[in-house]
Amino acid sequence: MPFPIHRPRRLRSSEAMRSLVRETRLTPSQFILPLFVCPGEGVRREISAMPGNYQLSIDEFVKECEEIHSLGIGGVILFGLPESKDEEASGAYDDNGIVQRAVRAVKSAVPKLLVMTDVCNCEYTSHGHCGKIIDGDVDNDTTLEWLAAGALSHARAGADIVAPSDMMDGRVAAIRKKLDAGGFTNVPILSYAAKFASVFYGPFREAAESAPQFGDRRSYQMDPANGREAMREIALDLEEGADMIMVKPAMPYLDLIARARDRFDVPIAAYQVSGEFSMIMAAAHNGWIDQERAMLESLTSIRRAGADFILTYFAKPAARVL
Repeated sequence: MPFPIHRPRRLRSSEAMRSLVRETRLTPSQFILPLFVCPGEGVRREISAMPGNYQLSIDEFVKECEEIHSLGIGGVILFGLPESKDEEASGAYDDNGIVQRAVRAVKSAVPKLLVMTDVCNCEYTSHGHCGKIIDGDVDNDTTLEWLAAGALSHARAGADIVAPSDMMDGRVAAIRKKLDAGGFTNVPILSYAAKFASVFYGPFREAAESAPQFGDRRSYQMDPANGREAMREIALDLEEGADMIMVKPAMPYLDLIARARDRFDVPIAAYQVSGEFSMIMAAAHNGWIDQERAMLESLTSIRRAGADFILTYFAKPAARVL
């Protein structure tokens, strides 16, 4: 056998050597932790499908945010569980709604923590869909008014970033117009630009109590088979004024994160969704995989694909390891 001229193994010979030449690195500042805020006081209710994650009353949410800030995590994104729901999603854009109160509380207690808010209606509608139902379907343009009002109310409460997740056509433009008219020209929009109608959202529906009461969301969330359409959705949202874009879910769509990174010169987020988290946790619980290694490998793969930051339920354990 001829002597190998190229020996890549030389650069894998020790942990120090591997660390020296490592191409992709993780830091806690790249993580955003999704949190679920609910009514009450002293509430810390574990989500059965998502071990280590909780529905939190505002007082407990503030305590959680203090710990998150101390770990150097990049920030949080809020999802609200309102006291009541109705057909008009009125809790979504109520200045005294659950998310609005939570934002004010955390900004008072931990002012330097970056706070994002999810702008959607599914947690607030009695039917669980993301907008106004007319003739059995979500009416796009009426829903834009709700979304814009919700984003403005979040900005008034002190949100640093608003993140529309509904997948209505034209929502970014509607929100940008409303924010600018309200004096919030400096509040950026992180658009869930390529959000797919994915099976991997299952545990989230328990966490946010937002499962649709009829049908599904495939008439507005994207078909998982469509990659070119995802690039078009991203381009449209940027044209409407989005400052950052997101691909959701993350690992089943690493190819689209990479394509977006090559094509668009803006910050890109990826959402490692509840199903991705729960599968790793369940496999680790059964002794099939090493939880810590699987957590870090999955997060590294998302960063390697091109995501600048990751919304992940692993934010706290990953920050502790790193």
